[in-house]
Amino acid sequence: MLVVGLSHKSAPVATLERAAVSGDTLAKLLRDVALAEPVAEAFVVSTCNRVEVYADVDRFHAGVTAICELLARYCGLPPGELTPHLYVHYEDRAVSHLLSVACGLDSMVVGDGQILGQVRSALKFAADHGSLGRVLGGLGRLALRTGKRARAETGIGKLGTSLVTLAVELGAASLERGGLGGSSPRGNTASEPGDRPLAGRRVLIVGAGSMSALAAATAARSGAASIAVANRTRRHAERLAAAAGATVADLGDLPAALARADVVISCTGAAGYVITAGMVSAGLAARGTAAGRDPLLVLDLAMPRDVEPAVAGLAGVAVIGMDQLSGHGTAVSADDVAAVRAICEAELAGYHSAIDAARVAPTVVALRAKAATVVDAELARLAGRLSADGVTQDTLDEIAKAVRRVVDKLLHGPTVRVKELAGSPGGDEYAAALRVLFDLDPRAVEAVTRAAPEQEGPA
Repeated sequence: MLVVGLSHKSAPVATLERAAVSGDTLAKLLRDVALAEPVAEAFVVSTCNRVEVYADVDRFHAGVTAICELLARYCGLPPGELTPHLYVHYEDRAVSHLLSVACGLDSMVVGDGQILGQVRSALKFAADHGSLGRVLGGLGRLALRTGKRARAETGIGKLGTSLVTLAVELGAASLERGGLGGSSPRGNTASEPGDRPLAGRRVLIVGAGSMSALAAATAARSGAASIAVANRTRRHAERLAAAAGATVADLGDLPAALARADVVISCTGAAGYVITAGMVSAGLAARGTAAGRDPLLVLDLAMPRDVEPAVAGLAGVAVIGMDQLSGHGTAVSADDVAAVRAICEAELAGYHSAIDAARVAPTVVALRAKAATVVDAELARLAGRLSADGVTQDTLDEIAKAVRRVVDKLLHGPTVRVKELAGSPGGDEYAAALRVLFDLDPRAVEAVTRAAPEQEGPA
């Protein structure tokens, strides 16, 4: 297994913004990675703070080279700009990285509640496009199970923290301080401290995807006086608005929607700017600048960004984007982080044990098949002799059961032990010894090995 990617830990926000892939571009990247000569399977995790390619490769260097070239092509960055920000993990480190990502340990907001769903979506996307097979499918199931365990058995997900909640908290706190270029921290829409940072504020959400749905839920939970949703496809906005108890705003007349808002949360998947300085200026003019009124707070959670940089220079506007969020974590305790890491290590160890056991399984299956063949032949011979002596069928059945139980008990110890020893140094030698001692036909072992990929992986 190989992972090649970049994230908020390895690249500045400006680079991540340019490297973001979604929609048709993501599908083309996945297709070409899967078609690359060293690659057997692949999936891509692309979020607002990471783009990572996971692949099952037969050669390390060839795999890295192919994936780096494709990332540069589809991210639209020259290799010289992209390569310094890429990281590469292989084998155990790659699996450990995937588990950490799924658990939220590698997120910009530690314990991020969205990342597990994003990993699940990436796996489904790959499965739908035919690039996910037995190996990465098994690892994907391992990652999802580990992420669920982390949230169920530790406190890492109890805060329900995400980029949205972090942005809302930072924005509300800045308005309370009168920061970010704001006027007075008090006014007719001043936020309340505590669990309702948007109390009394009118919120406009631009976009209607999963991040927007989380933004709507967060705004409602944070005490927003009203919520409006604007989106390019109106029916998507209507669906989100209905689910969130919000109204629908016209994206075609965004200045009017901005004029009615106190807080704007923008998280679309658009390639260009959705909110421009001209739109905001027009909205501010219609909004008015009553004395003591807080600035218009704009939270840009899109990657690439939705908000034109010039918006941050307008008087009466406060903008929080990924640049500001990247410097903040969460209140997840060190004990919870340690507990999650222990879960990751346990799951990885269990996965390796399953892999080791699967490696010797063809030999074990072939041994039991040979034993069954010998037993059946001897029982058939014995039945022919005893039937002539008048022994009943019930007696023959009891004899057969007894013989099979004896053979099963004799084989149980060696077969269980060889699976246990498979993970030790020289583990393959134990399976080889079984093949020699019991004179197993190599063709029988090979036949079981060929059939194994049709079975579900060890995850």
